[in-house]
Formats: sequence, C-alpha cells, structure tokens
Amino acid sequence: MAGWKRRQLADEEVRRRPVVLGALAERGVGVFCWCNRCHHNAIVTSTQLIDQLGPDFPIPEVGAQMRCSGCGSKDVATRPDWPSQGQITRHD
Repeated sequence: MAGWKRRQLADEEVRRRPVVLGALAERGVGVFCWCNRCHHNAIVTSTQLIDQLGPDFPIPEVGAQMRCSGCGSKDVATRPDWPSQGQITRHD
C-alpha cells in the first residue's frame, strides 16, 4: 500500500473517533445530557465528569453512566454542548 493511502486511512480513522472528555475540558465545553423518556435535559461540566470517568472517556458513552434526575431513567443521550452560533435570521 502506498504511503499516501496509509496516511489517508489514518486521517480517516482519527476523524471517526468520538470526542473524549479531556478534549472538551481543554476547550471549556460541557456535555449536554438528554433523557429519552421524560425529555429532561441538563449540561454537565466536562471537568466534573473527568473526575468520575477519566479524560479518555468517549462522549457518546457517557450517557450509559448517567441517570435522569427527573424520572430516574438510565436512557440518557449525551453530546458535546458546542457553543451556539446565535439565531439564524436568514436562509439564502
């Protein structure tokens, strides 16, 4: 396999990896948590989760470690709480 093909495959693998808690903490971004049962949601700081789960814990798997404070369900989805770009006022 040519060198350019190996580099391309390596780059693609890096893009497929989920974001980890340590990367979010470096950017000061929290974790948005959503209960799939009662629709309760909250934002948890990534540093708080690092204390419990470690810096290399993937964001999509954080939900499996959580319980909804509204209904007690363990059916929680998580994603990075990226900053908003503001209200979109125009679609061209």
